[in-house]
Amino acid sequence: MAYRYRIALIFLLGFFIDCINIFMSAIALPDIAQELSISESSVAWVANSYILGLTLIIPISHWLASKFGARQTMTASMLIFSLGALCSGMTNGFYSLVFFRFLQGVGGGLLIPVGQALTFNLFKNKERTNISTLIMSVALIAPTLSPSIGGIIVDHASWRWVFLGNIPFSLLTAVLAACWIHSETKKALTPDIKGLVFVSTSLATLLIGLSIYANASSKLLPLLFLIAGLGFSVLYIRHYRKTTHAIVDLSVLKNTHMRFSVLVYLAVPGVFTGVNLLNIFFLQEVLGWSAQKTGMLMMLYGAGSFVAIIVGGRIYNRIGARTLFLFGMLAHSAGIAVLFFVGHRFNIPLLIIAYLLMGLGGGVSANTAQTTAMMDFDDATLTKASAVWNLNRQMSFSLGAAFFTLLFNVLQHYTNDMSAYQLTFLLAAFIGLTPLFVIKQLNRNPNKDISSCYPKKN
Repeated sequence: MAYRYRIALIFLLGFFIDCINIFMSAIALPDIAQELSISESSVAWVANSYILGLTLIIPISHWLASKFGARQTMTASMLIFSLGALCSGMTNGFYSLVFFRFLQGVGGGLLIPVGQALTFNLFKNKERTNISTLIMSVALIAPTLSPSIGGIIVDHASWRWVFLGNIPFSLLTAVLAACWIHSETKKALTPDIKGLVFVSTSLATLLIGLSIYANASSKLLPLLFLIAGLGFSVLYIRHYRKTTHAIVDLSVLKNTHMRFSVLVYLAVPGVFTGVNLLNIFFLQEVLGWSAQKTGMLMMLYGAGSFVAIIVGGRIYNRIGARTLFLFGMLAHSAGIAVLFFVGHRFNIPLLIIAYLLMGLGGGVSANTAQTTAMMDFDDATLTKASAVWNLNRQMSFSLGAAFFTLLFNVLQHYTNDMSAYQLTFLLAAFIGLTPLFVIKQLNRNPNKDISSCYPKKN
């Protein structure tokens, strides 16, 4: 096997493991909440802490790779991930589970941006479209299969095996990284510790504020967390403008394609993460569905996404990103809106329609965003763009889960559980359409889009 395909395989394996941990763990949350006697908003931290670990390590992953080498960094990544998975499956306490999931996320967060940058550097120009399609295919297979498998595990064994079952895959990836990746290091710039502190603190305080707001006896504390999160964001922006090598290079957001794709990922995969998490609780706690039956819905999502990714990848260069984004967001929000009607009659037909539409729209939107975001960047800027893109990808999952859990908990104070779920789904459908307000910034001709972003080189 050629070297570049070995690198791509390692990256795709790591990416697959990451996706599994987001979607498979979600199906186990109701059982975890029941066994550990914690609320829905609190148990969401089992998922949020994993994503937070991913998010916080991404900004320094490339510095670690340049200092210690990609092989050592990616091998250590999967070993740390395996340790976190083992401890998560063995612990009996909620707070220790949250900590070990955070550790697991730190491990996964080291591999993904480093692996993506290595892969994209080895595949140039139009080949990147094919790699993006492979990445989105993995992003399709993982959420399609993992909830069903997770549901079977939860119903017939224990939620603990949802975490322990990842270990063979992560150890395999560690072995392949150690054996296949060339050993080389680059001159490592001094890491931007001050910027890292600002970014990390901002993300952590925003998530904590969103998570504790609804159930807090006093709203002062969560509001202080939210204000602190926004304040540290402002501090980082000021710091970034004065620093040559900031930890997160916001200059890549000047690129129209990257900026719009970032917004789409927040509005589609991010919104879906929150909606799907709430729907898992709705089906199991309100309608009495089993974990296995609930997990089967993602097979429908996967079917819609499969069609979207295959067709979207083939027609991207012919019709352009703008048309695909428009169709994808409309279909995705239509699917979420259908969930508003679930709960009274025709539940199964409505859920089939909802998840097929969400899969179709989500697949088109995410695949188009993945391709569009990274297409303009060359070797010199690809690493910076990869870090920003992966940071946003993880943030969208975290913020989506935290925001819609908060919204649902607030609505619970004014209506019954059934109505709170339905109103949250309806609001989510509208939020998923927000990028349409600025879609005109994308040109119709995809070739014109790409060439106009940077001046021509002599």
